[in-house]
Amino acid sequence: TYDVCEVRPGPNLNMIVGANGTGKSSIVCAICLGLAGKPSFIGRADKVGLFVKQGCLKGVVEIELFKTPDNIVITREIQVVNNTSAWFINRKPTTLKTVEEQIAALNIQVDNLCQFLPQDKVGEFAKLSKIELLEATEKSIGPPEMYQFHCELKNFREKERELEVNIHIIETESSDCRETSIIKFNNLCRDKTNSLEKMRQRIERYKQDVERYHERKRHLDLIEMLERKRPWVEYENVRQQHEEVKQSRDQAKEELKNLKEMQSPVTKKIQETEEYYKSLDMKIRDKAAEIKDISQKCKQKQDALEMKDKQIEEIHQALRMKKDEEMDRQRKIHNTHKMIEDWKNELNTMAACENLQPQTDAVNNELKKLQEERAHIDSDISDLTAEKMNQEREKKRIIDRLGQLNNIMNMKEENLKGRFRDTHSALMWLRKNKDKFKKKVCEPMMLEINMKDNRHAKYVENHISANDMRAFVFESQEDMEMFLMRDHQKLRVNAVCAPAESCAESLPSRPIEELHRYGFFSYLRELFDAPHPVMSYLCSQYRVHDVPVGTEKTRNMIERVIQETKLKQIYTAEEKYIVKVSAYTNLTLSTNTSLRVAQFLTSSVDTDERRQLENQQQDINNTLKSLDTRLNTLFERQKRLEHRDNELRQQKKELLERGNRRRQLESKIGVKYDSLKQLEQDAINLEKESQQANVKIKEINIQKARLVIELMHLIKNCVSLNFLKADLVLQSTTVAAEKNRLESEYKAASVQLRAAE
Repeated sequence: TYDVCEVRPGPNLNMIVGANGTGKSSIVCAICLGLAGKPSFIGRADKVGLFVKQGCLKGVVEIELFKTPDNIVITREIQVVNNTSAWFINRKPTTLKTVEEQIAALNIQVDNLCQFLPQDKVGEFAKLSKIELLEATEKSIGPPEMYQFHCELKNFREKERELEVNIHIIETESSDCRETSIIKFNNLCRDKTNSLEKMRQRIERYKQDVERYHERKRHLDLIEMLERKRPWVEYENVRQQHEEVKQSRDQAKEELKNLKEMQSPVTKKIQETEEYYKSLDMKIRDKAAEIKDISQKCKQKQDALEMKDKQIEEIHQALRMKKDEEMDRQRKIHNTHKMIEDWKNELNTMAACENLQPQTDAVNNELKKLQEERAHIDSDISDLTAEKMNQEREKKRIIDRLGQLNNIMNMKEENLKGRFRDTHSALMWLRKNKDKFKKKVCEPMMLEINMKDNRHAKYVENHISANDMRAFVFESQEDMEMFLMRDHQKLRVNAVCAPAESCAESLPSRPIEELHRYGFFSYLRELFDAPHPVMSYLCSQYRVHDVPVGTEKTRNMIERVIQETKLKQIYTAEEKYIVKVSAYTNLTLSTNTSLRVAQFLTSSVDTDERRQLENQQQDINNTLKSLDTRLNTLFERQKRLEHRDNELRQQKKELLERGNRRRQLESKIGVKYDSLKQLEQDAINLEKESQQANVKIKEINIQKARLVIELMHLIKNCVSLNFLKADLVLQSTTVAAEKNRLESEYKAASVQLRAAE
């Protein structure tokens, strides 16, 4: 029913009531499961995943409990797929045991039916004996030590009885038989008294059963007597009903006869009205057919009138086109005259023999200089291209060397695949689906950790658990949950989440220089490189920034080191020491183990060489970028020279064409004179065209007048027919109303007649 529900009960909540389906069990189940209760306490399902809403993959219960000085917020996230739970206290991850301790400290007992009673456990509560109820009540409302004291008291009582038996045996051996007989008699009396009390209680319960039996016997006797009387009462009732029905039948026969006599004249009148109504309906249909025929003829006349209007409009349109055509001809004649005049003026002003040779020579000289400059640029481009090819060959060599270094990473991946196949499968899936995650995801730590010196790999591997060595590291809890689901592949992999606040830059409790005199040369963190989330997790979880690594010198003076430095974890050349202080005796206790041989981190990449190659690659990229810039500048310059070359060649072409301009103008003037002569011959007589159009329009108007007269006659006939039809419709309506009235009366009488029959 609910996706999200928030309940705020008061401090005295002791009952949850409501109709079926309103959510009582949702609240009760949330309280039980959210306070570390088992599904069996509720009595509905045996797995926590079955309490999540159908269709959802996850359910969350958050409960805030009053506690001084600050309230405590307990959160439980239930995963449906693998039926697991994640616990949080005040939004921080924790374990089930910690949650149970917090709840026990507040004296909350969801498994105690006297303190927490689900609906499905009411029957089980009713079956509790008095002793069980007493113990449950003590646990529920008493102080924590009350039930403990009660259990101790019962144990003391059992011991007391055992001691009494022993005492009796001793007295039997040391004293006379009279005292022993008295003790046995007292024990026998006590047992008989207890038996008597139990029998009295049993008799009280049997009294109620006997009373209920006698009451049932009285009811059965009364039922038997009434069953004997029932047939006589039923016969008398039916006989009276028979007499009443006979009288009603005779009366109904008389009423039926009267109704039939009254209905005969109404039937005859209805038939006459029906025949008259049908004759009127036939006349109305005839008039409607005549009106339809005349309306069709009117429509034809109107269409003919519209056609005549269109013919007149077409004549007007043709006349307008003739006028536009004549105006266009006059405009073309005027433009042609003006063009011929302009060309004649240009011919008059043009010199008979213009000297263009000096300009042509200047253009040729500039073209020669441009070609020389372009040759120099082509040479520079060739040199820069050769240098660029050399740089690209060097870049390829560096990339190949980096590939060799990456092969070491491939060896580490093969090691991972051989030892942890599920983790390797998850790694392949991660690399294909990195775009699905919101924040950075680090591969397994054994691939991400890079030792600065392979000899130190054993310290790191002995400090970090094997499970975490093959764990993926996430910056986001949400990303980690999505990764663990990953398409239901059911792979067994480990994943951890880096702390929200980075710990990668955390400082050690003291500088390493202070520990040099004990033989320590570095902290664990300085022995390897790792991505920021991995380093942050290791500093938070394993405190690698505060665990020093020593030498054989440290091993030789280990007792002094432990006493003076107060360090919790210490590494010597071949051993690991863990130091603890006893909470009871305050004594310092230390355990040491031999270091295992490194298995995962021995294949490391030379980070200095890799960094140097990456720097060289960056320098080559910068050089290539500079060469590309210079080449682009030369290409731009070459493009500008080509553009200038094209302009000069165009100028040279125009100078050559100016000599042919006079002949072209004389030829164009001759062509225009021929065109002008043709335009003058194509003149249109607008006055004659207008007279012809008026004659055609007059003939069409005469035809329109005849059509209008015929249309008027048709409309008059149609109006008269409509008047006649309206009169007939009014008569038909009156007759129909009378017919309906008679039929209504006939139907009412028919209903009475059928009822009477």
